[in-house]
Amino acid sequence: MKSNRVRQWSSLVAIGAAMVACVASAQGQINVMCSVPVAWCEAVVGQYQRETGVRVNMTQKAAGEALAQLIAEKANPKYDVWYAGTGDAHLQAAEQDVTEAYQSPLLPQLHDWARTQAERSKYRTVGLFAGVLGFGYNRDVLGKKNLAPRSAGRTSPNRSTRTRCRWRTRTRRAPPT
Repeated sequence: MKSNRVRQWSSLVAIGAAMVACVASAQGQINVMCSVPVAWCEAVVGQYQRETGVRVNMTQKAAGEALAQLIAEKANPKYDVWYAGTGDAHLQAAEQDVTEAYQSPLLPQLHDWARTQAERSKYRTVGLFAGVLGFGYNRDVLGKKNLAPRSAGRTSPNRSTRTRCRWRTRTRRAPPT
């Protein structure tokens, strides 16, 4: 299953990299800033190189670090593609004209939320996946439903497990694609 996900994400990287393919093919390489865990970056880079024959120089940085570097290098860009990272950082890059517009012909195949992000950014970024970065709760609302967590639940594995199980039927996780 993991290799299928890597293939799916690799295909999406190929879409993003297509916008620089003409320039990159002339140079024989592309420079990619990657803002997901390094193992994922390496898998995507390997797949792209095998499929295209184009050499990829990859740097892995958190989205905030990547954004700061891309802004600092705006007058003399060093990267061709910025892959993954949080949507807010990509939207900031779009607002500051750090990224270029590209409208993939595959855009209609994406989820509504991904297309909305592309439109909001004037096609300077597109969402590849959505996930929970964190969550908050209203103790009063949960208390009325007899779900209020106890502070000891954070340190006690047994209590935390019980709390998590009681919440499971009332929470939903976004699908990975």
